[in-house]
Amino acid sequence: MYVCNFLTNFVAYKWFRSKKMTVADYIKLNTGEKRFSFEVLPPLKGNGTEALFQTIDKLAVFNPAFINITTHHSEYVYKELSNGQYERQRIRRRPGTIAIAAAIQHRYDIPVEPHVICSGQTIEQIEYELLDLQFLGIRNLMLLRGDKAKEDSQFKPTPGGHAHTTDLIQQVVRFNEGFFADGTPIKHPGPKFDFGVACYPEKHEEAPNLERDMEYLKQKQDLGAQYAVTQLFFDNQKYFSFVKKAREMGITIPIVPGIKPMAKLSQLTVVPKTFHCDIPEALAKEIVKCKTDEQARQLGIEWTTAQCQELYDAGIHNIHFYTVSAVDSVAEIAKRLL
Repeated sequence: MYVCNFLTNFVAYKWFRSKKMTVADYIKLNTGEKRFSFEVLPPLKGNGTEALFQTIDKLAVFNPAFINITTHHSEYVYKELSNGQYERQRIRRRPGTIAIAAAIQHRYDIPVEPHVICSGQTIEQIEYELLDLQFLGIRNLMLLRGDKAKEDSQFKPTPGGHAHTTDLIQQVVRFNEGFFADGTPIKHPGPKFDFGVACYPEKHEEAPNLERDMEYLKQKQDLGAQYAVTQLFFDNQKYFSFVKKAREMGITIPIVPGIKPMAKLSQLTVVPKTFHCDIPEALAKEIVKCKTDEQARQLGIEWTTAQCQELYDAGIHNIHFYTVSAVDSVAEIAKRLL
């Protein structure tokens, strides 16, 4: 059965490649087969690509639809001086999102979807990112506001930058129409970008309520977003309820579920705090029974496999995996499902 499913997915995968479809096209395509994508982080500054490529190698055998590459703004760090005092410096820990995206696309012939964010960038810097991406033949983007800086209590836009994802969307749409941000026509416009956005089944941490948060998603759709990928969740009923409410509000774009398997005991408390999502009581009860991280990882594999199977059975064709600290788990889950 696994071999048959693998061959079916492989044929669909090759057909997708031959048609040069975008990620948005593929997400909207309904051929009945199970599909997945996954997210990776660029290497830390000073590290090579070996570990990243090893991660991708483990998952590329399952023919992912696309690979999402995060981007990270600079942050403050403190360097100790010879006199014992500390000097605050601003550095970017994970540079190279665009270069890594190009390297992955060249090495694996898998569509890539780099994050383009408001945080830490001016409008002009974003414009040059778009030009670089266009030169490299990368057409798929994930547009995000980005997280607030660790030292800030709330999000602060970079001077000369965007405060909201909707502002960023409008810049990309204008770029697609053949205009720079200052209104100057682009002499030789390149291929247009397709793009997705994020959404939150349990609401964004800064939104006053879920309804208002979903209104923002509707705005993103109306401005041109072609699909949305959810923040991670562990309770499928919250996803189903979110999609139902979205459709009632006139949100018609595909909403791709974002999934991350539990991999460590500490994630019982860390994940809800970091990602602002609930852990179902049934899962929490089983985690507290685990004595080691390996037991927690195996539980995460079992839970996530069942969670994904339920999503596939409900007619969801695309699942997006967040792989940080869980690559081997995701590979095992993909093997069981596909």
